[in-house]
Amino acid sequence: MPVACLPIAAVLLGIGYWLDPSGWGEGNQIAAFLISAGNAIIGSMPLLFALGVSVGMADDNDGAAGLAGLISWLLIQNILSPQAIAMFSKTPIEEVSAAFGKIDNVFIGIICGLIGAFCYNRFKNTKLPDALAFFSGKRSVALVAGGISIVTAMILLFVWPVVYGGLVAFGSLIMELGAVGAGIYGFFNRLLLPLGLHHALNSVFWFDVAGINDLENFWSHTGEYGVTGQYMTGFFPIMMFGLPGAALAMLHTAKEKKKKITAGFLLSASFAAFLTGVTEPLEFAFMFLAPFLYVVHAVLTAISMGVMAALPIRTGFNFSGGLIDLILCWKTPMAQNPWGVFVVGAVFFVIYYLLFRFIITKFNLKTPGREDDDDTEMEIKSAVSSGGKDFTAMAKQILAALGGAENIASLDNCITRLRIEVKNHTDVDEKAIKSAGARGVIRPGKTSVQVVIGTQVQHVADEMKKLI
Repeated sequence: MPVACLPIAAVLLGIGYWLDPSGWGEGNQIAAFLISAGNAIIGSMPLLFALGVSVGMADDNDGAAGLAGLISWLLIQNILSPQAIAMFSKTPIEEVSAAFGKIDNVFIGIICGLIGAFCYNRFKNTKLPDALAFFSGKRSVALVAGGISIVTAMILLFVWPVVYGGLVAFGSLIMELGAVGAGIYGFFNRLLLPLGLHHALNSVFWFDVAGINDLENFWSHTGEYGVTGQYMTGFFPIMMFGLPGAALAMLHTAKEKKKKITAGFLLSASFAAFLTGVTEPLEFAFMFLAPFLYVVHAVLTAISMGVMAALPIRTGFNFSGGLIDLILCWKTPMAQNPWGVFVVGAVFFVIYYLLFRFIITKFNLKTPGREDDDDTEMEIKSAVSSGGKDFTAMAKQILAALGGAENIASLDNCITRLRIEVKNHTDVDEKAIKSAGARGVIRPGKTSVQVVIGTQVQHVADEMKKLI
């Protein structure tokens, strides 16, 4: 949810910098208005994470969870502010650890969001005696969140300086390595994607957790020209060109009788990657079918990150490394030779295509369209085969494959995946889920199921909730 706010900031800042690329708002009133509006969102990312995570992780996305997350955020921010720490410790404010000057960050925002969601899920149905009945149910959530947040602040008083020091040391090490460091970051970014932990790594480099703040510095033009953006630029050649090249290789190596079905989702996923930078549908299409190929993809991402960091090319994004973000950042003050993305991207398109095609055929990898399962050519009966519009039919098939409504303990979604908790894991039919049009199925825990749908996942989730 908080990440979904970033494209709004990208549009506002992008248009503002296009209107006044040299004055950054000083020479054009409309540009100043738009840039100020965009910075209001970018500068509030930690708070947006506190609210978004709490609502997004709540069982039914209730606003009471968001209120609890907000209260947690306000309490921790005030208790651990440098001024408060100086008062508690009776020391001059200049002697307070620098860690508490950076307590306003995405990492703390996520912690507050988790506190808000936990309190809502655990205490939303609390029943109190008649004398305290006003605070029963959802009204108790914010109160409990406040108590837990005070305890959390006490723990962070001792833990946060250590965590902050470790993050700064790690970030400093990567920065000292220059282009090599950017490559290392890119490699682990892709390797952690299947677990969803790449977001934790991203926060170190993109936001102000360890003092790097690459994303905000790029858009607020407070960074160093020629340096800022090095932890974002390398994703553009991969997302816009490399992965579509891999998709073409997978299509050309698919079995003849499966090419038509395979082409449907490979081409649509490639278009999403090129235009928006949403790559999960493509990556999940082969990461579990051919894990070795995914490691190759991670290595190529590392190379792209390193090469782009070494070249005088800098771009940034507010959502992901797609064409839309590239256009919006084209005239931002920190952008440097953004046209170079197309040149390097074309090279990576060829590399991905040739390398993927060679590896797939050489080792007979079971990429999409090359599976041994020949059941009616993996006929997809739902949204994929009906132009992507019959979300109700797709939802019905997936729900049935999950064991029916009675087997669902909770249902939520992120940008591309359904996230489900089931009561009986043996009732889940992964093959049936994929035949319904899903790109992949992930089982991170015994009762946890993640179904990769793509960028239309919200529509499928809404239909499933109606059915449940």
